[in-house]
Amino acid sequence: MTRLFREADMYLPLRAFLEEQGYTVRSEVHHCDIAAVREGNLLIIEMKKSLNVDVLVQAVKRQKLTDTVYVAVPRPRKNVAISKWRDTRHLLRRLELGLMFVTLESPLPPKDRVQVVEHPRPFVRRRQTRQVQAILREISGRSLDYNTGGSTRQPLLTAYREQALFIATCLAVYGPLSPKALRALGTGDKTQSILANNVYGWFRRVKKGVYALTESGRQGLEAYPQLTTYYHGVIEQQRQNKI
Repeated sequence: MTRLFREADMYLPLRAFLEEQGYTVRSEVHHCDIAAVREGNLLIIEMKKSLNVDVLVQAVKRQKLTDTVYVAVPRPRKNVAISKWRDTRHLLRRLELGLMFVTLESPLPPKDRVQVVEHPRPFVRRRQTRQVQAILREISGRSLDYNTGGSTRQPLLTAYREQALFIATCLAVYGPLSPKALRALGTGDKTQSILANNVYGWFRRVKKGVYALTESGRQGLEAYPQLTTYYHGVIEQQRQNKI
């Protein structure tokens, strides 16, 4: 059984690690867990049993004193998800903080039980242009805000699903149609692929180049009454414009 540990248990390995690199190390200096200096350069470490908001707040405050600020936590268990630390390390880079792991129980000398995972360094923000464009396309492709932010365990109404619902509504109103006729009604450039891929099982090909609505498609329309009503209004407006 692993013994309970204290934050103070990380101090000796951290001190030995820093002294090995030529730092003069002192603990509990003006509310800093560890303060170390080498050639006039100040390094600060904040220790915590786990990486949490409190220690991040503390560490960010220490950046008023020096750019070289680390957070030190016990080395995570091997079964901790890698993705968790990937995202956490990205957050630390955004905050321009360093990260150290300390192995608490090890036969290694104290100075060898510290691993520097991230060094503090200036963060260069790079926009993910493709992702931004995908978000903008998704926003423009939705007619209504049908989803509830933060909800889970229910299908999201994406732009793709909404376009499939528009196609289904047209087929419910007009009967079997070709992709060309549907595009003329405004169902969009992806009409052919939506019909052919038939992700939701809403469509069936009744003859070459002509598609009809399935019973699953009618159920799909019933599942989104607000949007179905909206598209019926769009179709009715199209009819009025042709008169």
